[in-house]
Amino acid sequence: MSEFDNVVNRYGTYSTQWDYVKDRFGEENLLPFTISDMDFKAPQGVSDVLIKATNRGIFGYTRWNNPEFKGAITNWYLRRYKARIDPSSIVYSPSVIFSLAKLIEQFSDVKDKVVTLSPCYDAFINTVTANDRQLIQLNICNGLDYSELEQIFKMEHPKIFLLCNPHNPLGIAWSKAQLEKFVELCNAYHVALISDEIHLDMLRVGVKANSIANFFKELTVPIAVLSSASKSFNIPALGCSYALIPDEKDRLDFLFILKQKNALSSVPYLGMLATIECYNNQEKWLDDLRLYIDNNFNYMNKILHDDLELDYKIPDATYLGWIDITPLNINMTQLQNELVRNEKVAIMDGRVYGNGGSNHLRMNLGAPQSKIKDGLSRLVKAVTNIKV
Repeated sequence: MSEFDNVVNRYGTYSTQWDYVKDRFGEENLLPFTISDMDFKAPQGVSDVLIKATNRGIFGYTRWNNPEFKGAITNWYLRRYKARIDPSSIVYSPSVIFSLAKLIEQFSDVKDKVVTLSPCYDAFINTVTANDRQLIQLNICNGLDYSELEQIFKMEHPKIFLLCNPHNPLGIAWSKAQLEKFVELCNAYHVALISDEIHLDMLRVGVKANSIANFFKELTVPIAVLSSASKSFNIPALGCSYALIPDEKDRLDFLFILKQKNALSSVPYLGMLATIECYNNQEKWLDDLRLYIDNNFNYMNKILHDDLELDYKIPDATYLGWIDITPLNINMTQLQNELVRNEKVAIMDGRVYGNGGSNHLRMNLGAPQSKIKDGLSRLVKAVTNIKV
């Protein structure tokens, strides 16, 4: 039995996914496969480090600009992605999406255009539009046409290309050649590149990881890579992320916005400690987790094929399943009603993720397989009930 088979009761932890599922789905006590955090305990080493720190009882203002924090990040990128990161390029941020919001302000002006590949993480949509920028979504559900992306760059003159690497929710692990093409287009059309790489650790076993950080020297436009240990090691509540900004002026401008304009300078002490512990000592835990999630995908693939006759393709990255229900010939609104009202299960409606999300479900597989089996059984039953 794997440690990841252990079912942890998350009720009573103010969990967005469990305690507050009613906020999005209108009902309480649903079995949720929604928010992209996992139902696994963080590595034991993280708990040990945090217990030691809490027993010490010191929680004062904490400096993120230290060699232990930066060294953990640079060593992680070198080991996992063969990327040599200049420690001076690293800056702390409370979250990846906060970094994104600030960099949108920094790299563009009000009413400027931002391009992303869709369907996309819904926070991309909200953050861009709430900052009064125009979002252009290129639908890549049927594959990415680089000539179409180039035409958008040429005709729309966007200020920013917002990349999700790997892609959420489609689970695309961008190859080196694909990233090279993004770099080439951004350089040619003077488009800043922001790469959200928070899912980069979560690849299927055997799939190669590629970071935009490997292309810093080739890029001639403003560039930032955003990431955190929070997704891979299930520690988002600890509130620690970072950005890699190689250009000194861009980095100083970001820090001015962070520290002077937004009064954020001190890192959450426990979040920083957890990040250092994960990157320095929990690589095996992560690799074991990836194997476990691969098995979850294999199980889901079999159920979707055998019980619903869906031709599902396991994604190369993330722990998020992207399920096309078009062949079922059922209405998504009707399916969601059946799932929530009768089967008491919450699975995300793909329409939340913008252009290309219709007729898709996004299902979080970062959970014990017993939960995955239960959720898929309810999904199959919901479809069967509709078709009767």
